[in-house]
This record gives sequence, C-alpha cells and structure tokens, in this order.
Amino acid sequence: MNPHASGFKKTKIIATIGPASEEKIEQLLAAGVNGVRLNFSHGAHSWHKDILTKARIAAKKLDRSVAIIQDLQGPKIRLGTLPNGSIELKAGQKIQLCHTKNCQPSQFPIQFDFSALVKKGDSIFLRDGMVKTKVISSNKGVVTVEVQNSGKVSSNHGLNLPDTVFDSKSIITTKDLKDLEFTYQNDVDYIALSFVQTANDIYHVKKLLAAHKRDTKVIAKIETKVATTNLESIIMATDAVMIARGDLAIETSNEDVPLIGREIIKFARLYKKPVIMATQMLESMISSPQPTRAEVADIASAVNLGVSCVMLSGETAMGEYPVQTVELMKRVILKSESYFVQNRLEIDLIPDKSLPSSVLPVEYTQEVGLVERFITQSRKTLGRAALSAKLGDEAAQTSVSLAAITLAQQVGAKIILAETLTGSTALAISALRPPMPIIIASPSEKVCNQMAIVWGGKPFLVSKKHHISAGIIKKLVVKKSLEKSDWVVQAFGKNHNVAGGTDTIRLIEVV
Repeated sequence: MNPHASGFKKTKIIATIGPASEEKIEQLLAAGVNGVRLNFSHGAHSWHKDILTKARIAAKKLDRSVAIIQDLQGPKIRLGTLPNGSIELKAGQKIQLCHTKNCQPSQFPIQFDFSALVKKGDSIFLRDGMVKTKVISSNKGVVTVEVQNSGKVSSNHGLNLPDTVFDSKSIITTKDLKDLEFTYQNDVDYIALSFVQTANDIYHVKKLLAAHKRDTKVIAKIETKVATTNLESIIMATDAVMIARGDLAIETSNEDVPLIGREIIKFARLYKKPVIMATQMLESMISSPQPTRAEVADIASAVNLGVSCVMLSGETAMGEYPVQTVELMKRVILKSESYFVQNRLEIDLIPDKSLPSSVLPVEYTQEVGLVERFITQSRKTLGRAALSAKLGDEAAQTSVSLAAITLAQQVGAKIILAETLTGSTALAISALRPPMPIIIASPSEKVCNQMAIVWGGKPFLVSKKHHISAGIIKKLVVKKSLEKSDWVVQAFGKNHNVAGGTDTIRLIEVV
C-alpha cells in the first residue's frame, strides 16, 4: 500500500462550515476533509443541526468517518454599540469601559463585567489587539484605562485581557451553556473550548458532559497568555488540543507563537493527544484561487512538526473557493509527507520520557496456524498485566505500540491494524508517528468518528461478531490497498470487551 499514491494523507484536514460551504459538504469530504467544525459564535441551533445532518449523510454516502466539532464561543468580550459606530482614540487618552445599567455616553459599553478580575497595570487590547490600553483603576462595573497607541475602534470589536485570570465557571458563559444543550441533544464528537486558561476549565466541562452521560471529547483551544504557563497540565486533562494562533498572537506576540506551538505539539504527542494547527493556514484563498508561497510553506512546516490536523476557518466558511482550498491543502500535505515522513525528520522528535525504559515483553508465547484461507498468523502475547505492573499503564501502552511499530518496520508491513473500543490503542500508536497507515477498527461509530482526526489513522466500523482482521483485510484487498504477500501487523487485546486492554501483536501475511 503506497499511501501517497492512493491519496491517503496522514495529516488530517478540518474545515469550518459557513454560508460559502453549507451546500458543498459532500464535495469538501470528497476533497479531503476529515473533520467538520461548527462555529457557535454564529448561527442558530437549527442551522447547525442541518449542517450536522448533511455531514453525517455525506459521510455515509462516501463510506468514511467524519468528526463533528462544535466550537463554543467562550468568553469572547466585545465592545457594545458606540456613538456613530466608531471612534478614534489617541495615545495617552483615558477612557472608561462600562458594564452597568447606567453607562454614560462618554463611556465605552462592554458585554462582560471583568472589573473585579483586573488589576492596575493589566493590559487590555481593543479591536482584536490593534489598540493597547493599560488599567488605571477598576470599581463596580467600570474599568478606567489609558490608551497606549492611537487607533480606531468600532462597535462590537473584540477585547483581549492577556493578564487576567478567569475562574472556570466564567470560561463557560450563559451562551455556552445554552449551546451545550445542542451537544447533549445531538451527541457531537468533540466540543472545542475557547479561551482555556487552566486544566480546571477542562475538568469543569467534562463534569457537565458526564452529568448528561455524553462521551463527547474536549478540545482545548490554546489562545490565552495564561494557558501558555499551564500547557502540560491542560494537555494532560484534555482529549485534544488546538493551537489557535489568532488570539494567541494577540495575547503573547507574533514571534512567540511558533515557539509556543512547538511546545504544544511536544506535549500533545507525549500524552497521546491529537493536535490541531489553526488560523490563517490559507487566508489568501478567501478571495484568491491561489495561495501565497508563505502559506504553502506554513502547511509544509506543520506537517514536518507532526501536527495531527490543519484547520481551515474563513477559507471554507465564507471564502470564494472552499473546495479548491481543501484540494490545494491536501496536495501540499501529500507532497510534504512524501518527503518529511519518509525521511523521518522533525516528525520523529518526541520527548525521551514518552518511551518506557524497556520495550521487551514480560511474557512471550508463540503459536503459528492458519486463519481462514488467505492469511497466516504469528502471535506474540505481551502479558499486559505483568507489563503494566512493571512499567505502569501509560508506559505499558507505549511499549505495546512501539513493539507493533518496530515489528512493522522490520517486516516492511503495509499497515498497522489497531483494534480499539475507546481509541486509546490507536492514539498510542499514532503518537509515535509510524511511517505506515494505521487502520483503526472499532465497533463504535462514535469512536470511529472521533478517530477521523487522528494522525495516520483510517477508521473502520466493524462488528463484534466477525473476525475483525479477516474482514478488514478482505476489504483492503478488494480496494487494491493490499495485495498478495503483503504483511499486516495487528495490535489488539485478547479480551475484546476490555477497554485499554491491548496486549497482543499479530503478524499477518496476505496469501
């Protein structure tokens, strides 16, 4: 199986749906989209429900899995309505930001009261970072600031507070709570949590999901200055992470963002979490059929760094060329992967502590026999319980995954077949970025959809009643992805009903 010749990309694509693409969802999926983002900063629930339904129908028609991602607005603070719609501010000018019932005409109305959270000297950016101010004082709904640089601000412009820490309950706004009702009713695959600052923000949302018996996964959007001081704990707590470069650049600096991004990728791979690169990936294609050279290099760099996904926002939501943008992104990914993945450059750079001190199985048995009529097998039972006792659960999982990849490389296997109930086996293998595709077999449609954005993964929905490896291999042979004499390495648990119980590696030859 030559993944690049067949158009299989290891780095996945997420597309935001909007007016420009709501009638082109099937085309977007066919062009290479693996995840559909619903931006809940805009649109009624009925509109989002329609998009979700269209995406599910299109995915079934194309016989593939797709992740539905509900992006919550979060505490995005904005100015209210200004006199005449806008006003020019001068450096040194003192203004008051007001969130009371009796704001004066000279004051600037704001949509969220942060007067009790800010302190003297804190920075507040207006117009999404274009105008910087410093807090002079705050008292009961009114914050007085001094303008640091001249600039024009308008009604509904965004504010950023990089020095201000919000409590976990403030991260989930009244609007978000209403939007979570959509999550509970429609069982989306992921929710993206905006303006995360600490791991407690993640735990707070997970408690809400658990209370409604939802196994929706959480994506932590790293876009605040405070979050950059808590990266490891946030990534440990979350299920996936997004490098939201727009607000992150406002709250830190443009030159800091690439370095912060590398740290996020490092921790995401260490803790086996999908990592998404977002913001302005192909911004110029909102209005141009061709990207800039810098944008192409940006995508290639993301592939080289080993991100799980690259995300399109305005390009597909409101751009003139949504399908062409996805097609272009896929071409760049495939070309980049054919070089970076095959040459094992920075994509191999993972923290040493992610690997256990020993990768040898504690127990070893072998049996050789015939499975059905077209494959032979050699099984190595790794003794999961003994391995976990020696190394710990996380290290044991990494040990099994590394053993599977090592065996696959030694025999030149075309694919790794990961059987999983929860996705943990596939995530562990993916984190090590193997050179061959990972076929993710699960009896859960929800897990298959969630695994659609995992690096190197190709989800397959399977029945518990059938021999998983035989059924999938038959499909791959029919699709000419596998052929006679190809090798497949299978990772699975002897007890198929135990989540996270992967303890066995099987070597299969297609005959």
